[in-house]
Amino acid sequence: MTGHLYGVGLGPGDPELITIKAARLIEAAGVVVHHAARHGRSIARSIAAAHLRPGQIEEALVYPVTTEATDDYRGVLEEFYERCAERLAAHLDAGRDVVVLCEGDPFFYGSYMHLHKRLAGRYPTTVVPGVTSISGAAAELGRPLVERDEVLTVLPGTLPPDVLAERLAATDSAAVLKLGRTFGGVREALDRSGRLEDAWYVERATTEGQRALPLAGVDPATVPYFSVAILPSRVHERTRRALPAPRAPRADGPDGPAGEVVIVGLGPAGRDWLTPEAQDALATADDLVGYTTYLGRVPANPRQARHASDNRVESERAEFALALAGRGRRVAVVSSGDPGVFAMAAAVLEVAAEDRWKHVPVRVLPGLTAANAVAARIGAPLGHDYCVLSLSDRLKPWDAIAGRLAAAAAADLVIAIYNPASRSRTHQVALARDVLLEHRSPDTPVVIGRDVGGPEESVRVVRLADLDGAGVDMRCLLLVGSSQTRTAERGDGATTVFTPRRYPA
Repeated sequence: MTGHLYGVGLGPGDPELITIKAARLIEAAGVVVHHAARHGRSIARSIAAAHLRPGQIEEALVYPVTTEATDDYRGVLEEFYERCAERLAAHLDAGRDVVVLCEGDPFFYGSYMHLHKRLAGRYPTTVVPGVTSISGAAAELGRPLVERDEVLTVLPGTLPPDVLAERLAATDSAAVLKLGRTFGGVREALDRSGRLEDAWYVERATTEGQRALPLAGVDPATVPYFSVAILPSRVHERTRRALPAPRAPRADGPDGPAGEVVIVGLGPAGRDWLTPEAQDALATADDLVGYTTYLGRVPANPRQARHASDNRVESERAEFALALAGRGRRVAVVSSGDPGVFAMAAAVLEVAAEDRWKHVPVRVLPGLTAANAVAARIGAPLGHDYCVLSLSDRLKPWDAIAGRLAAAAAADLVIAIYNPASRSRTHQVALARDVLLEHRSPDTPVVIGRDVGGPEESVRVVRLADLDGAGVDMRCLLLVGSSQTRTAERGDGATTVFTPRRYPA
């Protein structure tokens, strides 16, 4: 079994720009290969040094000539790469994995390509891309290369100046590599194309020896091979200059511009239950307002002010949010589940209906309800007509609750029951059961979902006659079936509950 050949890009010079995959392969390699100049020093090896380990075989491929040393530079190099390829083939034939280090990207003017064309057809091969010198230079300049429909042209500085000038004049953005001794001709081409004043020079991008400045001011005698000329995006510069002046900070007084209140449904649990629209509203808010428990589900951001409060001060919380928005703040009021279902939307809109707040924009963003979440966990008990009730008698009398339960039961609706019990209100589940049993079979399935989507999630099914309130609290939701709701056992032993969409005539 042969070894595996890897061409691994190291990026433009900063070791922290080595990809995780490249680092892993370098550390695991049996043979590490790097090119070196005639003095024996290898830039590629120095970039990857932190990932080399004792015991690895190193193959240094030392270039035999410079362009000034021979009249047949290309022929000498081709012979050199033939010999290098056979050296690596010996390792691959012996079953050793070989990693060839390559500055920048292996397939972007990289020396690895000469080995790849000779070995890739004979051995399993993987090429790991790296950050190019062009990308590194643009990032260090802080100037984008292309925007919108612009065209980027990559050119070698070895082209004749007249050819370079023609291509530079015809493109939007450009990068010219292989400078060094070609710099004079590149500068001439930029001048002839009318692009010299737009050009930037970056030397040894991302390294400690980096130098970046307008190209027109560079001394040709100081330019090394590892440098690049950049013509950045003209569209970006033009649109940047056309941007409106930064807006003044929003006024913090009664006469300041109105902000906005967005009432956000968080769904029943974590981020997976949050809509993209709600995520955006939370991310763009200046202030987050809500019940302490629900606000705790939103990750902290030091840019935002957080205003937590008790669960029993909904009107005060609504007025506080509207006052913040009236001073120009973007305010997100958070609710669990859907804010329009026994939650903050009604409270905020009730206060916002007062004349003094009518100028403040208010939006409601829906969230996944607890009823839908529990129903989905057990099957489809809400597959036909259903109603939603709260057993809490803090804001309405028990007589009204009992009357509505009886009416819903008599109408044969599936019933989703919110707030079934609390620490101070433990008796109402049994009372509700007795009301329902006046109209429903004792065998009616009741789904009890607790903390659905959370770490303590549980979903169980009991007979209506056996519903006694044990283990039921404010984190629970009950789904009481209709006369048509059925239970079924699946092949894996799981119980499903569903209500058929057809109702008997």
